[in-house]
Amino acid sequence: ISDCMKHDVVSISISASLGQAAALLAMRHIGTLPVIDGAGHLMGLLQLRDLMEFVMPDFVRLMENFDFVQDFGAVETRQPELDTLVRPVREVMQPPVSVDRACGLLRAYAMLLRHELLDLPVVGPDNRLVGIASRVDVGTMLLASWRTAPGGET
Repeated sequence: ISDCMKHDVVSISISASLGQAAALLAMRHIGTLPVIDGAGHLMGLLQLRDLMEFVMPDFVRLMENFDFVQDFGAVETRQPELDTLVRPVREVMQPPVSVDRACGLLRAYAMLLRHELLDLPVVGPDNRLVGIASRVDVGTMLLASWRTAPGGET
């Protein structure tokens, strides 16, 4: 996985607030924030979907099919309460899921699927965050190794 991971990882401190996390996710246009301690050790994961739960209307969870709804109207501008935004990320983050930098691509892809992740943190032997790889990063690296016939046909 070290061949396809991104080395410049956007992460957040375990002491940061959910409001800070939301701002970082929006500013950097990403969906996963590895949560780290002061020494750079991976402590957990915060995903865009974790924050969206605070504003998602309850009826979305209750309805099997809501494709007929063209617009959610005023609900679309719903804001979380201030007490939610000041909560520390450690209260909402998911347990850490990661792979070692020597992990094979197929195993990494299986981890992404098993844990329903879009991005997978990569750690060194001391559990320090060293990279992150998306499903696209891993999948396209696997596809690139497929043999194709002359002219690019399979």
